[in-house]
Amino acid sequence: MTQRIEDYALIGDLQTAALVGRDGSIDWLCLPRFDSGACFAALLGDEDNGHWRLSPTGASRCTRRGYADESLVLETFWETRSGTVKVVDFMPQRDEAPDVVRIVEGLSGTVEMTAVLRLRFDHGSIVPWMRRADGHRVAIAGPDSVWLRSEPPVKTWGQEFSTRSSFTVGAGERVAFVLTWHPSHEPRPALVDPFEALEQSLEDWKAWSARCTYEGPYREAVLRSLITLKALTYAPTGGIVAAPTTSLPEEIGGVRNWDYRYCWLRDSTLTLGALLSAGYVEEAAAWRDWLLRAVAGDPADLQIMYGPAGERRLPETTLPWLRGHAGSAPVRIGNAAVDQLQLDVYGEVVDSLFQAREAGIPAEAHAWNLQLSLLGFLESTWRDPDEGLWEVRGPRRHFTHSKVMAWVAADRAVRTLEDDPSLNGDPARWRAMRDEVHAEVCERAYDPERNTFTQSYGSQELDAATLLIPRVGFLPPDDPRVVGTVDAVRRELGHGGFVRRYSTARAVDGLPGQEGAFLACTFWLADALMLIGRKDEAREVFERLLALRSDVGLLAEEYDPVAGRQLGNFPQAFSHIGLVGTALGLDRGAVVGREGQAAG
Repeated sequence: MTQRIEDYALIGDLQTAALVGRDGSIDWLCLPRFDSGACFAALLGDEDNGHWRLSPTGASRCTRRGYADESLVLETFWETRSGTVKVVDFMPQRDEAPDVVRIVEGLSGTVEMTAVLRLRFDHGSIVPWMRRADGHRVAIAGPDSVWLRSEPPVKTWGQEFSTRSSFTVGAGERVAFVLTWHPSHEPRPALVDPFEALEQSLEDWKAWSARCTYEGPYREAVLRSLITLKALTYAPTGGIVAAPTTSLPEEIGGVRNWDYRYCWLRDSTLTLGALLSAGYVEEAAAWRDWLLRAVAGDPADLQIMYGPAGERRLPETTLPWLRGHAGSAPVRIGNAAVDQLQLDVYGEVVDSLFQAREAGIPAEAHAWNLQLSLLGFLESTWRDPDEGLWEVRGPRRHFTHSKVMAWVAADRAVRTLEDDPSLNGDPARWRAMRDEVHAEVCERAYDPERNTFTQSYGSQELDAATLLIPRVGFLPPDDPRVVGTVDAVRRELGHGGFVRRYSTARAVDGLPGQEGAFLACTFWLADALMLIGRKDEAREVFERLLALRSDVGLLAEEYDPVAGRQLGNFPQAFSHIGLVGTALGLDRGAVVGREGQAAG
């Protein structure tokens, strides 16, 4: 039976990640990177598409599970009639090759365990050739090679195109399995000691978590979100992927299934704010550096997303051999939205670099000239329609959020030049642009009859992105138009106590079907309520969001209040960024990352 999205837990090595179900099965793992082909793809198909299950014989669901201390080391407990065992799953931060380590530890009695490994390379489509070598099971197909070993050695055999084993553990006994990937044309990498790797992983995460400067009432939730963001970081470059998965549906049985294993510029401002506010300056600097490398070049070629190392070509295709999670097809890899025009990203990049500068991250010599280049392009294009923040696959429009972010770009340029007059630039030029954008948005994007900003010029639809208007400083929080917008969004886009991005009923995005409430937008609602002085309401919304977290503290992109289940790619960086920002804001009395100065 298909597990729910929230039934999975995350492990990873800061270059890729795996999802482990409550039944002890790893159903998703891309090797060697987040955006590589999956060797376990049961998440989007069935067991024949690859998985690795390790559990007591005959057991279907664990008793309980959680992360060890403040780490990404997963502990799953199984209580059976004959005894109790713990399975520890983790991926050590790699020196050479990616490893998945699974350690079975007997806690009481004697428990019979069963392991079933089905490797299917290229997103669950290729059955590898299996052989034995040096006491290992070795799987090879094309460029991929995987080695499996156990310590102490456990008998394995082949059955139904899988590798199986059965063994017993008593109290105090431990059996470890290590799965290692490497390019098939290269020699096997050095062996990892699984027990030493466990101790080192726990030490590494303990040291990292100790750097968190937040000690408020929501520390557990904040730190778990920060650990999740760290797990979504591609360590070689500092890029942060939106999620480690592709095509987890926004509607069960629907077609709104997208590949999120890439780095979005739209996340940059909020990510930097969250990291800096919690004391993770090193990670913020690495993300800033990734951003500078990714956007370098002709401003006209700026993309909304890039690969983990800054790759530009992310062609979208479908995988017909995968039926989709819970029958939600198609399954897509790549993302055609990479070719869209989204003018808001120029503002988000400029704002991110402004935040980094304000936080004291040493500026790169070329960063300001790059920003001037981006501003020059935006100056001549901000009046154009675009696809907007939500990557609609319908006609281009004059989206309000895109215009507001153009204002942000000009505003941050003015403020940067005011702070440092030695920099090259003409503040009067950017003030003029800022004033023009502001006047146009207030005239064309505001509906005076309903007292709200709308999704786009002249439209009746609303958009949760307008909740960011006071946060970025476009208008002060006590402006009646801001208060009216907050109330209108809450009223018209509210869904079971949460908030939708926009109304899908009018097909503004060019797609059929519906989607769930968008969690990041609901965090924005809490932030907006706090800014306009309704702190009790803001806390109520926030704590409602906290209650949605899975048993291991993870959030997907969306939530279905009717079915009571999470939807969309998982875990979702945008949701966890929102959690950190709102939690710290409620505790400190100001919205985290609010860098704007309100205009008149």
